[in-house]
Amino acid sequence: MTDAVYPSATREIGDHRRQLAPEIHRTFDEFSKRVFAEGALPEKTKQLIAVAVAHVTQCPYCIAGHTTLAHRKGATDQEIMEAIWVAAEMRAGGAFAHSTVALHTLDQPQR
Repeated sequence: MTDAVYPSATREIGDHRRQLAPEIHRTFDEFSKRVFAEGALPEKTKQLIAVAVAHVTQCPYCIAGHTTLAHRKGATDQEIMEAIWVAAEMRAGGAFAHSTVALHTLDQPQR
């Protein structure tokens, strides 16, 4: 992460965000805790999903945070990398699948 592009997520930034909208912040924190709690999916699996999604959304804070949490929940380096490869395939697959729109457009009579 380049500090010139992405500032460090500090405690002060978090406190400021919380002060600006405390109720919403508290609600978001509770929502996040419930989403990542053990349920039908184990916490490790949820964190691996989050690692993959973070790569698709390209959020550097989410990538770092969920990679750390996945590792803490027992994910191996190999499992984390495979989750990233799944994200890469899905991102590329989306472009491939959407080529249907371009090809359909090309088949239409020009106006």
